[in-house]
Amino acid sequence: MEAKMLRWVSGVTRLDHVRNEDMRERYGVVHIQEKMREQRLCWFGHVLRATKQSVEKIAYEFEVPGKRPRGRPRQR
Repeated sequence: MEAKMLRWVSGVTRLDHVRNEDMRERYGVVHIQEKMREQRLCWFGHVLRATKQSVEKIAYEFEVPGKRPRGRPRQR
């Protein structure tokens, strides 16, 4: 949940100087980055268990030949 929404629900304003981490802890809301990392790892497990012919396994094992050029891309 967004910090603004948590503050609105609890009746806390920015003038009260309550940290966002404290608000998340009070309501038991997980930080969005942790939730995304958890979901990515879950999906990665599916990829590792997939068969060799599946699209996601082929894309995971695909190696692109060559190197990318250094620096900023040239303008056309």
